[in-house]
Formats: sequence, structure tokens, C-alpha cells
Amino acid sequence: MTPTMKKSHQRHAAFTLLEIMLVVLIIGLLIGMGVQMMGGRIEEAKIVRARGDIEQLKTGLIMYSSTAGSYPTTDQGLKALLTKPEGVRNWRQQVESPSRLVDPWNKDYLYVFPGTRNPKSFDIFSTGPDMLPNTADDIGNWESPAT
Repeated sequence: MTPTMKKSHQRHAAFTLLEIMLVVLIIGLLIGMGVQMMGGRIEEAKIVRARGDIEQLKTGLIMYSSTAGSYPTTDQGLKALLTKPEGVRNWRQQVESPSRLVDPWNKDYLYVFPGTRNPKSFDIFSTGPDMLPNTADDIGNWESPAT
């Protein structure tokens, strides 16, 4: 190989700074788009988890009622599934950890007995992504959206 050919070959084998910057820019854009898409999926996953948690708490409350004879009062709240309230004779723990009483947005699940949405039983709900009660994104053991 002659020195001229060797020099020419080396020049084509290396990337220029501009090419490297362009590749980094494209990778950054792809990562940004991926994070944005994942953000929506994460919020959807939190909503699904909240619905599942509420169903489990609902089952726990039904079991509590069958053992204790009635649902916990609003003041006793969902903590009655974790620790025995005063004055309750027949009680069994229905929740294994305090973390089960917290929604995916790190707010306590709310409980009302008798319920305003379910007057013959109870309401359990999360304030949802906006973390404000009585808004359209509340997630609860009722069918219709919040008003």
C-alpha cells in the first residue's frame, strides 16, 4: 500500500465530529419519544393497579363484615382491616401491610360508610392522578364517573 492510499483509507474509516453529533442527536430524540410514550403507559398502569387494589379492599371489607357483624365506621376507616378497632369482638386482619391502604399516587385510599355513591354499603376510592377528591378521574367501587 502506498502512503497516499493508506492516508486515503484512514480518512474514510473515521467518523467526523459532525456525524457523531448527528447520531447522538438522533439517539436523544428516540429516547425522548420513548420516555414520553412510557409516561402514558405508566399512568395507565397506576389506574389499573388502583382498580385492583380497590377490589381487594372491597373483598377485605366484606370479610370484615362477615366476621365483625358490620362494616367499619367511616372514622375507623380502612385501618380496621389492618388493626383491631376498639369495641370489635370478632376481628380478623384482612390486610397484611399498611402499604396496601395507599394508592399508586402515594395517597391513602378513602373510605365512607355508608357510602354516598353506594348508600346501602360503602365507598372506597382513590382521588386518582389529579389527587383531588370529587373529580372525574376519581377511581372507586362505583360505576359512574365522579361529578
